[in-house]
Amino acid sequence: MVHVDAVPRLLIRRLRQIMAEPGSAQEQLDRIVGQIASLMVAEVCSVYVRRQDGSLELFATQGLKREAVHNTHMKRGEGLVGLIAEQAKAINLSEAQSHPSFSYRPETGEEEFHSFLGVPVLRGGRVLGVLTVQNKTRRQYTEDEEDALQTTAMVLAEVLAGTVERIDPSLPDGAPGRSRVLQGEQLSDGLALGHIVLHEPRVIVTQLVSDDPEAERVRLDEAIVDLRTGLDRIFANRDIAAAGEHHEVLETYRMYADDQGWRRRLHEAIAAGLTAAGAVERVRNEMRARMLRNADPYWRERFRDLDDLSDRLLRTLAGVPATGAHQVLPPDAILVARTLGPAELLDYDRERLRGLVIEDSGATSHVAIVAKALGIAAVGQARGIVEAVEPGDPAIVDATAGEIHIRPGQEVIGAFSDKVRFRARRLQKYSSLRGAPAVTRDGVRVALNINAGLMVDLPHLEESGADGIGLFRTELEFMISSSILGRDRQTEIYRAILETAGERPVVFRTLDIGGDKMLPYLRHEREENPALGWRAIRMSLDRTGLFRTQIRALLRAAAGRELRVMLPMLTDVAEFDEARRLIDLEIGLLSRFSSPPPRGIEIGAMVEVPALLFQLDEIARRADFLSIGSNDLFQFTFAVDRANERVARRYDTLSPAMLSVIRAIVAAAERHETPLTLCGEMAGRPLEAMVLIALGLRSISMAPASIGPVKAMLLGLDAAVLRTYLDRALAQGRRDVRAVAAEFASAHGIEI
Repeated sequence: MVHVDAVPRLLIRRLRQIMAEPGSAQEQLDRIVGQIASLMVAEVCSVYVRRQDGSLELFATQGLKREAVHNTHMKRGEGLVGLIAEQAKAINLSEAQSHPSFSYRPETGEEEFHSFLGVPVLRGGRVLGVLTVQNKTRRQYTEDEEDALQTTAMVLAEVLAGTVERIDPSLPDGAPGRSRVLQGEQLSDGLALGHIVLHEPRVIVTQLVSDDPEAERVRLDEAIVDLRTGLDRIFANRDIAAAGEHHEVLETYRMYADDQGWRRRLHEAIAAGLTAAGAVERVRNEMRARMLRNADPYWRERFRDLDDLSDRLLRTLAGVPATGAHQVLPPDAILVARTLGPAELLDYDRERLRGLVIEDSGATSHVAIVAKALGIAAVGQARGIVEAVEPGDPAIVDATAGEIHIRPGQEVIGAFSDKVRFRARRLQKYSSLRGAPAVTRDGVRVALNINAGLMVDLPHLEESGADGIGLFRTELEFMISSSILGRDRQTEIYRAILETAGERPVVFRTLDIGGDKMLPYLRHEREENPALGWRAIRMSLDRTGLFRTQIRALLRAAAGRELRVMLPMLTDVAEFDEARRLIDLEIGLLSRFSSPPPRGIEIGAMVEVPALLFQLDEIARRADFLSIGSNDLFQFTFAVDRANERVARRYDTLSPAMLSVIRAIVAAAERHETPLTLCGEMAGRPLEAMVLIALGLRSISMAPASIGPVKAMLLGLDAAVLRTYLDRALAQGRRDVRAVAAEFASAHGIEI
């Protein structure tokens, strides 16, 4: 009899030999169960594979009747095998037939076998099948035997993942080869076909069984110390540690790293003969299977934290970097990440990056802004995407529909290939409109501008045929920098932007940092409600050195040109007055040092805080121009957190309340002859843009990719007729403005 501790080691060697031998997939699986039975000194060894409907099929056996293979099926949860699959844990019985869940199948001939040991075959926390051994004698299998079979099941999982598909293409639920569709939220419009690349590369554990358990225990303990030291180092940096939810995530990681129960289970797995990495993978698989059965969102989220910590520990053991930003990408890479910052995205080779899928980011996140600038199809809020994919998996990102197709079949790929060609034809049509003036059918000229924030945005100004840059988010260059940008570096950036734009206008928004846009190199206190806290103009007026340095750089960059500066997050006209006073001081310094001034200077105000709605006449008199920040204005008007998926879609940007707000701003701007524009997500959607034009907006700013679709809509629109149509519908009590606008577009053949 082979000693039980040697079983997994011998099995791996035998499995390699079997897989290298000639023969069909079924023959190989048959030889595998024979080897397991021999090494476990079992009279029966069987492998059941879980199908897509949750049922289990006998795929191979040594000891049961051969004719039962592929003919014995257990319904979901049926019998001991079904119970193991549902609970994802082992069952060890000296008399199987006395168990209430025992299901007798006469075709197997198993009535003469009494003792039973079954374990789930887990891969990525999902149950691929069940591995069982049986004997005629009534006996309880030892704890060592159970550990040996569980370790064997880990090895078998890797074999099943490739072997089962060759026997039968109807794969087990959760197997890597199965097609899936996940739903998310559009971050950046587009369509991408390619292959998966993980932002945090998953460590594939290839060596499961150890030759020296004590050495593996030492390796594990050292890796945990390194892991904890790294977390402590992050906490030592107050700026990072205080960063909102990031702080809570780090606290959770540190709690798990200190958890004695977790470490005990890891040590037990090593004692059972696994390597340190194999132990982490086994404990993670057991926890994942348990948590996937738990419907409680809290505990599922806690598992995600533990899963991430396990990945960190595996990377520490393997000595691989935390992220794969410098890995060689395939030419059609689709990047998948739990979270991703804008600077991290820019680290990737943009020529090879086709799509982006993120678990946590929403449509107004900063990485979404960068994705739009790069022209990458991107989807956020894609729950479970990291667990659902393997590196190299084929995938389709349909950002328009907010869908990710994982391992799609040929029919799906063919359909999307047609869609890509259709989209290319549409883009060609939009390109042909690039030089056409944006004028409605009734002669209304509308300025179509782009939103930008990075140097990579600048080519889009020419490509889109936009009239100018209606919003340049100056904070984005700060966010991707590892240290604060000095005056000279800022001057270089702003001068390059103005030179690229030529005679087209550029509106620079002063730093809108704070809230969810913290700079890691600036100290800040943690806030309960960062969106309503110390941010934008509030921070600028408190840190006047930072604000005045930026203004000084803008003035120097715009020497001999027109300069337009916009102030964000104004709540009171007094803030505008104070900011203008500081700008005037910098203008005075220019003449004192004989520096050439801009040809003209305009200072504008962003209307995005509801308090400013009650000061519209005052701010319209003071400002040289106004800009509606529709994203924040909507958020604050409806008390809706844009990043909270439970409420973000609860209210419509085209609701009567929002239209009333916009109408009031348009009316105030008209009374004082103050130029007005709108920059925000709603400007880039043809249906919303159509309504904005009907309300009186004559300048709107959007993502570069939206210019073509919005211009195509505008060229077929009669703005006066739409305004009358909307007024009549609202007077009749219609509140579904979106539906009213869609009806109008359909009736008048307007492309939306």
